[in-house]
Amino acid sequence: MNKPLLKLQPSEMAVARSAASIYAAYITAGRVTEGTERDWMRRSVREAYQLARLADDMIQSDEEVA
Repeated sequence: MNKPLLKLQPSEMAVARSAASIYAAYITAGRVTEGTERDWMRRSVREAYQLARLADDMIQSDEEVA
């Protein structure tokens, strides 16, 4: 049986980790109910992506210094 391959780039992994933390917070807060898991996962990924974009816009990394 072939296992599906999942290989994330470093930036994707960072967003996935943030999304997992956000999703866990929703679970802990009791927001995620049976049957709504996928919706909350999608929301968590969107929010993690928005946070990453905001950080990228607001913070100048060492490599971006001209």
